[in-house]
Amino acid sequence: MARPSRTVLLLALALASFVQLGAADLMLNYYASTCPNVETIVRGVVRQKKAAAIRTTGSTIRLFFHDCFVEGCDGSVLIKSTPGNPAERDASDNLSLAFEGFDTVQSAKAAVEAACPGQVSCADILALAARDAIALSGGPFYQVELGRLDGLSSIASSVPGQLPEPNQTIDQLLAVFRAHGLNMSDLVALSAAHSVGLAHCSKFAKRLYSYQPGQPTDPTMNPKYAAFLRSKCPNGGPDWMVLMDQSTPAQFDNQYYRNLQDGGGLLGSDELLYTDNRTRPMVNAWANSTDAFYRAFVNAVVRLGRVGVKSGAQGNIRSQCDVFN
Repeated sequence: MARPSRTVLLLALALASFVQLGAADLMLNYYASTCPNVETIVRGVVRQKKAAAIRTTGSTIRLFFHDCFVEGCDGSVLIKSTPGNPAERDASDNLSLAFEGFDTVQSAKAAVEAACPGQVSCADILALAARDAIALSGGPFYQVELGRLDGLSSIASSVPGQLPEPNQTIDQLLAVFRAHGLNMSDLVALSAAHSVGLAHCSKFAKRLYSYQPGQPTDPTMNPKYAAFLRSKCPNGGPDWMVLMDQSTPAQFDNQYYRNLQDGGGLLGSDELLYTDNRTRPMVNAWANSTDAFYRAFVNAVVRLGRVGVKSGAQGNIRSQCDVFN
């Protein structure tokens, strides 16, 4: 199926922005006068990092999600811990965040600072880098609302309970999303980020070896897929990593939903989207239409980017993304 034109995507985003009133201080072309080339600069860095390491795409997208779900989209996940202050990135739920994501944002920030010192927040650079990682991997290009400030705190203890977990039920996942102002459609659409990237064996081992008494393997999992995963993740073996999507691992696409239809969701939280009657219609619709998937994803990721935005005295623009000013 042919991909929708850039014009169609931008019109869809414009409509979404009109219908959904979000963070008041965000706007398109926020840096038009203070750093007009910021998007070109960030995209160039993401393209370079993506060419150097396949993990760049998934890790950068995941970094944006983890940032927004904890204290809002404010770059707080980028802060390094200091003695006596364990930061968000060192919370147990964030330890699997890959180096490539942090490195991409740090490099993009350095390039932006060289062109426009003190003008662009790390939170906005992360939002742009995530968009570019998606678009450069075949996903939809969309305009990013900008104007976020960087948060003034980053505390590991603020992370537990804020992020969706692979073994949660649909109701638990929905509760996490709704707590951040997101809905069921957002849950199903944003889960497609699992179209790229890798996951540790420990995140899905229970589905292979200890699903429930008398039934070691999750019955919703395709038997051939389960056998393949057991070959990659022996019971009690090292915590290796496996591609989230074996069919098109480097493409951000709706193959993710077709995998779910075939019992090929890697995480339990993935396959639930197909087995639950409330979310299955969306899985089927987006598996069958790239255009419909793109529209739903763009709408959802724009809404995600409005969560917990900092403005005024709530934040500032960091000189470096991993330390406070």
